[in-house]
Order: sequence, then C-alpha cells, then structure tokens
Amino acid sequence: MKLPKELYNGIIIFIGIGLYFLLMEVLNLSNLFYLRLLNIVFVYYGANKTLKSNFLEGKNLFSHNAISAFLTSIIGIFLSIAGLLAYIYAKGGDSYIQNLSETFLFVGTPTAVTYTITLLIEGIVSALIVAFSLMLYWKEKYPAD
Repeated sequence: MKLPKELYNGIIIFIGIGLYFLLMEVLNLSNLFYLRLLNIVFVYYGANKTLKSNFLEGKNLFSHNAISAFLTSIIGIFLSIAGLLAYIYAKGGDSYIQNLSETFLFVGTPTAVTYTITLLIEGIVSALIVAFSLMLYWKEKYPAD
C-alpha cells in the first residue's frame, strides 16, 4: 500500500525535525533559541516536495495544492509535537520542562501539556505561513485565469 504524498512528506518533516533537535541536544546547543527557528526549513522542504509532486502529476488547482501543502505541514507538526511530548516524558516529564522553558516566555511553571499545546499553536500558524508562502512561490506555475 502506497502512502499518500501528504502523509509521506509529513513523516519526512517529522524525521528531519526530530533528528535536528536530537543533534542540537547532543551538541548542547538546545539552549540557543534562534537555532530552534531553523526547524521551519524542514517544514518548507516537505510541503514544497508535496507541491512539486502535485505539479508533476498535473494537479494545477490552486485550492487543492494549498490544502495539500497545509496538510503536509500540519501532519509533520502534529507528529513532531507528539514526538516531543513522548521525549519530554521519557526525560522526566514536568521537571524536564523547566530546562526547556528557560529560553521561552512562560509565566510560572509550565507543564508538559501546556508546553506542547503552546508549541502546537505556534506550529499550526507556521504551517499556514508555509503553505501560503509556497503557494505564492508556485503561483507562476498555474494557468492564467
């Protein structure tokens, strides 16, 4: 059974983000917040790969491609957040969150669930931004109205 390209590329996003953050953890760079922003590169890569595949298949409908790019991004983000939650609980749960939340702006002491929900909301917004910016990039590929 062949996986849909949105799911396949979402898994690629998840693997890329997971390996990137594990590498940052091993190199003791996880406290540098600006390096965390580079995870958007993996989201762009996966969504762009989906759009490229759609165009090669002849799918030029703007709305279909926008939904496909957003779905790819959101799958990768949901998988990444689920992986992060599992990783947090494997490292000690709420006590491990205190190490992670030092570089984020949290009031009080966030729990693992609060932390991941906040990142999920951020991820959904970034998925929208990625989908819309890629659709602007690919706009010239669509037939003229």
